[in-house]
Amino acid sequence: MRTRGSNSVDLSFQVDLRGVVDLLSHHLYSSPRVYLRELLQNAVDATTARLATEPDADVRIRLEPLGHGGEQTLRIHDTGIGLTEAEVHTLLATIGRSSKRDDLGFARHEFLGQFGIGLLSCFLVADEIQVVTRSATGGPTMLWRGFADGRYSLEKAAEQRAEPGTSVALLPRPGMRRWLEEETVRELAAHYGGLLPFDVRVANPDGTADPVTAAPPWTAVTADRQETLSAYCERHFGFRPFAIVDLSAPEAGLTGCAFVLPFPANPAERGAHRVYLKRMLLTDRTPDLLPEWAFFARVVVDATELRPTASREALYEDELLETTRNALGEQLRQWLVRLSVTEPQRLQQFFEIHSLGVKALALHDDETLKLVERWMPFETTLGALPLAEFRRTHPVIHYTTTVDNFRQIAAVATAQGIGVVNGGYVYGTDILERLGQTDPGLHVEVLDPGAVATYLDTLDTKVELSLTGFLTIARAALDRLGCDVEVREFSPASLPALYLSDPSARHFQRLRETRETADPLWADVLGALDEQGQSDRPQLILNHRSPLVRRVAGLTDPSLVTLVVESLYGQALLSGHHPLQAKDTAVLNRSFLEMIDRAVHGAGGPDQ
Repeated sequence: MRTRGSNSVDLSFQVDLRGVVDLLSHHLYSSPRVYLRELLQNAVDATTARLATEPDADVRIRLEPLGHGGEQTLRIHDTGIGLTEAEVHTLLATIGRSSKRDDLGFARHEFLGQFGIGLLSCFLVADEIQVVTRSATGGPTMLWRGFADGRYSLEKAAEQRAEPGTSVALLPRPGMRRWLEEETVRELAAHYGGLLPFDVRVANPDGTADPVTAAPPWTAVTADRQETLSAYCERHFGFRPFAIVDLSAPEAGLTGCAFVLPFPANPAERGAHRVYLKRMLLTDRTPDLLPEWAFFARVVVDATELRPTASREALYEDELLETTRNALGEQLRQWLVRLSVTEPQRLQQFFEIHSLGVKALALHDDETLKLVERWMPFETTLGALPLAEFRRTHPVIHYTTTVDNFRQIAAVATAQGIGVVNGGYVYGTDILERLGQTDPGLHVEVLDPGAVATYLDTLDTKVELSLTGFLTIARAALDRLGCDVEVREFSPASLPALYLSDPSARHFQRLRETRETADPLWADVLGALDEQGQSDRPQLILNHRSPLVRRVAGLTDPSLVTLVVESLYGQALLSGHHPLQAKDTAVLNRSFLEMIDRAVHGAGGPDQ
């Protein structure tokens, strides 16, 4: 307590150490399995510290799972720097005083973790932690015992260690024994420490010990490097990669590689990447290491400069991580550019699998946009081909904004010599518009179905006058369906009718359908809006070049004209892939059945 002024008194916080231990060991970490990572990190830091002062020291790390030699503990031994009595108090019994840790030299760049905080994770699986340590700087071997309720004790060990280093023993909590048993320990040691640059081994019951570490596979320079990396990808990511791209980011001290998926990926799902920090696995499911557009790749990297979060299970989002993310994305983009030059057929295969990711990148990157234009096939009225090839014969690129619009007008546009690109697929319209913005020599223009009528030939005046009576009947037949009827001439002659509906027409058609079922007040409001769109009704364009249409136009029976026009209306809806409303389906079914009925009677059926 400290007095400050006449009425102000400073008091110290009363800390419930049991609650702090519970908070850190049960809520900071996502799973009990991280306890072994923290033990390994402490051992690695200790050996790193000893090598800094004794470069020739024989450093090693050994894990003895529960049950070895009859012991009911898990033990991890290292021949690292060890701790003096004062350092034990500072590092193992003090939480949150990082300055003391810095003063002792354990906050330097090459260290992975923090002795105190990391050790607390062991209370996830243990009720008691025993640390036997002897400092390489001298002094006796000390025994520290920590308990989950916040108590600890420190005394000279009964048995003095022959060499510097530390041994940590965990006495399991009830129900947590399986985390300390051999199979689990061996699996976790390989998972977290498989790439550590130290001799890490797990003991066998017979006294031997198996190594769990190896060099990062992307650093190999052997002839079978590609196969080694492919096997690594299959083991950790579950697939054989389409391609492998080496990655580096010097600012982050990062090396690694990207594995390109051999199957389509969902752009909405961020990939899970493996990140090592100083060769210790940080996480195998971080989604934030690549730009969003690079969803076609999975990455494994090792970095020295990226910062972990407090739990060391994710990366800290800062400027360096953003710079690294952009650098890795740039290297993936450069790989695509190289592929277009060295292996164009391979690039085509990649496009077939991952067109969405490349299109997304092309919206922001001019070089990738050029790749897309030159190599990526688009659906067009000339078939599937790249835009660069399409524009050789069509200096003006007409495109549709929906797949349905393309299906409506493709056949007619082709017959009229109009080249059209289907921009209705994801990013298609955006790519075409961006091409028009970046290339002054390219003219890109939307072609709505309603605009197609302007490319169709009008009739001779005498012919048009002769069809007045026919058109009056036809328009009356379709007026109740909200559709106008026109007669034009166009190719192919085999297409008798074409249904054209632009977006505004579809909007007003839905408005009218809503009006029919709305209450009187809203019906009046919708009716006022509908009056603005009477000229935007969809059209059924009858083709006068079609022999069928010319024969229908010469019919004298109004009921038969109505029936045939309704049938052509239904056929045009179906061939243009238009959605059918309930009234359209009713007309289609009725006209079809009546046509059959008339055909049967005309053939001399039994009721004739």
